Amino acid sequence: MASAAAPANQGARPERADASAWIAVAAGTLGALMATLDISIVNSALPTIQGEIGASGTEGTWVATAYLVAEIVIIPMAAWLQRLLGLRTFLLTAAGLFTLFSVVCGLATTLSMMIIGRVGQGFTGGAMIPTAQTIIAQRLPRSQQPIGIALFGVTAILGPVVGPLLGGWLTENLSWHYAFFINVPICAILVTMLLVGLRHEKADPSELGRADWLGIAGLTLGLGGLTVFLEDGQREQWFESGLIRMMALTSIIGFVLLFIGQRTAKRPIIKLSLLLDRQFGSVALMGLVLGMVLYGTSYVIPQFLAALAGYNALQAGKVVLLSGLPSLFMMAIVPFLLRTVDIRIAVAVGLTIMAGSAFLDSGLTTETAGGDFTASQLMRGVGQILGMLFLSQAVVRAVPPADAGDASGLFNAVRNLGGSFALAGIAIIQENRLWLHSRRIEETLNANSVMVQDYVAGLGGTVGGTSAALGLIGQQIQQQALVMAYNDIFWIMGAGTLIVLPLVLFLRPLPKDAAPAAMH
Repeated sequence: MASAAAPANQGARPERADASAWIAVAAGTLGALMATLDISIVNSALPTIQGEIGASGTEGTWVATAYLVAEIVIIPMAAWLQRLLGLRTFLLTAAGLFTLFSVVCGLATTLSMMIIGRVGQGFTGGAMIPTAQTIIAQRLPRSQQPIGIALFGVTAILGPVVGPLLGGWLTENLSWHYAFFINVPICAILVTMLLVGLRHEKADPSELGRADWLGIAGLTLGLGGLTVFLEDGQREQWFESGLIRMMALTSIIGFVLLFIGQRTAKRPIIKLSLLLDRQFGSVALMGLVLGMVLYGTSYVIPQFLAALAGYNALQAGKVVLLSGLPSLFMMAIVPFLLRTVDIRIAVAVGLTIMAGSAFLDSGLTTETAGGDFTASQLMRGVGQILGMLFLSQAVVRAVPPADAGDASGLFNAVRNLGGSFALAGIAIIQENRLWLHSRRIEETLNANSVMVQDYVAGLGGTVGGTSAALGLIGQQIQQQALVMAYNDIFWIMGAGTLIVLPLVLFLRPLPKDAAPAAMH
């Protein structure tokens, strides 16, 4: 819609936007900030939430994954829904439903209720992300669009890193429920701004007949089934479980429907053929891996600090926030970077720094505390801005202008898919490696060893008997094994980042005189 309208209206736009235009841009930015914030706002509070809703550590990943998967499904559909309902009606509906589902999450007493609320949040929050870019393109003259793009870029970076801190502060000072209830007053402000800043547009019911229904159903079933398959497969012993077999079949059927839609629909819901382009395919694959590292680390670090360093939600949130500081400082020099730095060099440096930060965190011990993550988090922030900034610019340059919107939606979906894969993979790796390391440590403790017997006897005299000593040793083994499992997770993230590094050779330099494209 934006691309179609822009040429016709370009000549009629004033050179400087009026107050209502800036209110509309602020509304779109606020909606995007709220949506990106809620991706990670639960991360630092997750141990507390899991305890209160009766979820295990592996089940708790659903609280984060459900949101990401719903976002992946809705982002490619946003342009169609906008044409169907009109921009203002679409955003008002999304904001209202987002508020409702936030309340559902805040009132949740079971894992099922929480997952329903998070899926609803993801669907409605994800809808507000690409529309923020549409508002910038429609309401601001070209000379002022870089300002709107910079504002949007800051929110895209701020949301995921401020989320754990805000969630932690609310959890420690009020209750974890307010990590969701805080959306109610924010949504009230957002609705007011939308009513003032955007004009009403008529709905277009004819879009219902032109929709790629096979693609919509396939995307939902394919990603939903795949996520359940990955999340619960390990716990359910994979194909020994009827649920896992059903989810595998659901996922296959979904992806078949999605591919049929690609062949039959005049305008597929998500244009997968773009992945065949060498440059865009490379960008998408690197975005997938970066999504895995970004969302994976923001999830793993609070879990590690809570389980092994005794950190509360607020303390863990402060550690996660560190990665956002370099990004905020570097946003000021974004135009300069885009004009002067070759995209291949920038992305290569960004990926290398991201990999280095992950390898730096692969040497954790039971004595590791939040301060030990400072260097890696600051490195991660620098790598994030270099990698994501230049890749987001490469997205719209890698395809014809008519496909720019589809390419942006596909890139965002792929990046979030990386986050979803990371969270599912983390749960599987942690469980498997925890078991493996525990057994290996136990194998080194021979019951007939004089050294082991002396240690147990000495410890028993301190803690009150042999049984208590053996129990304490068991706890120490589990603790050491857990640290080793987290080290494995960080090492895999670092290695995965390096594996995609050669793909930078497929990138083409950005035009020196091109205006920066909006990113998320």
